[in-house]
Amino acid sequence: MSNSASSQPRSVDSRAVRPSPFLPHRRDWLKASTAAAVAGLGFVQQTAAQESRSPNERLNIACIGVYNRAAANIDGVASQNIVALCDIDDHYLAGIAKRFPQANKYNDFRVLLDREKTLDAVVVSTTDHTHAPAAVWAMRQGLHCYCEKPLTHSVHEARVVANTAKTHQVATQMGTQIHASDNYRRVVEIVQAGVLGPVREVHAWVANHWGGGERPTDMTETPSNLHWDLWLGPAPRRDYHSDYLPINWRRWWDFGGGTLGDMGCHYIDLPFWALKLRYPTAIEAEGPPPHAETCPIGLMVRWEFPARESLPPVKLTWYDGDRAPKEVAGRPVPGAGVMFVGDKGQLFANYGSYKLYPESQFQDFTPPPTTIPNSIGHYAEWLKACREGTPTTCNFDYAGALTECVLLGNVAYRSGQRLEWDAEKLLATNAPEASALIRREYRDGWTL
Repeated sequence: MSNSASSQPRSVDSRAVRPSPFLPHRRDWLKASTAAAVAGLGFVQQTAAQESRSPNERLNIACIGVYNRAAANIDGVASQNIVALCDIDDHYLAGIAKRFPQANKYNDFRVLLDREKTLDAVVVSTTDHTHAPAAVWAMRQGLHCYCEKPLTHSVHEARVVANTAKTHQVATQMGTQIHASDNYRRVVEIVQAGVLGPVREVHAWVANHWGGGERPTDMTETPSNLHWDLWLGPAPRRDYHSDYLPINWRRWWDFGGGTLGDMGCHYIDLPFWALKLRYPTAIEAEGPPPHAETCPIGLMVRWEFPARESLPPVKLTWYDGDRAPKEVAGRPVPGAGVMFVGDKGQLFANYGSYKLYPESQFQDFTPPPTTIPNSIGHYAEWLKACREGTPTTCNFDYAGALTECVLLGNVAYRSGQRLEWDAEKLLATNAPEASALIRREYRDGWTL
């Protein structure tokens, strides 16, 4: 693939990163080690060149995206060997280079993945619209992958990413860090123990918003440190404007998914986990008239899920922005949270706490026995999985289905109608025209 001069790596000799043909690839050795561990063999026959490569050896990791949200992700894996860094902003790269001077620097993740042949894993912390290309390209090379939420920008991408992870049997984790909290685990245990009785209704909301506005017309010059065309990636071509970066891209359909895309995977994660949700059968949404380019400043979405095992069908409702509720199930609520409504009671939860209703009924409440072990840490889970093949709680199979659910809310809103959903075919059976919102077109040079 040809690349412009601006997309070439910084301070990299491409001849130096090719592994010796006489030594096994590090990633192949780790995959073999993982396979042996999963099979219960207890040992791996090693060559002399492999003797030092124990499960405790540091992983070779590339970080795609290095600033803002990406900085926290880098902190989460900084104990490992950071061998490559990639960002479309030269200033960001220069800043992180002070911390990891030994790492090779790139502007184009495609070049990085082509040239760095000693990698074990990648961390993808780019904007939503480039999550899937970076993750899929990496996993197809056998690399373990950590990716920020939402997992992808489109419903179709979420299915491709999940299937790619399954095919290549790599360790994966989506960046819903709050999933690792003790509080979320205790809420899941309470719901699954039947304390609330059958749950047929659940609500989730966030009062902030990413939305509104028109495409800017007073165009500004692209800063010299910014590789704008690479930032656009698979998105349609448009001129740079300071309104898009560093964070307002979230309110543009070409790059983000508004408040639902930003926060849905965090708050809907809890009912998704507790109620063993997977794919909805119907989705409908309410909001202001859809704008062709920008997300709404307030949205309400309803998903219908079928019965699962012994669990009854359930309706999940999301609210954001100016549609966030002040009261749910007759209870005053703060600006963000989740409310489970069961036949025997209700449970409100946010990131750090939970409360059962009616209060008089649960005055002497004793939590059920702990059945979900506390997490060793969201990043630590993934790093352990990369080495040992152990499970992660937000692997791309789980996270892919969660992301599909979240993004279908935006599809229903933008299509302007209730969607009858066939998850197997990725098709709204009553609205085939919605397919244009399920799978997006990529610019030349960008593909899954």
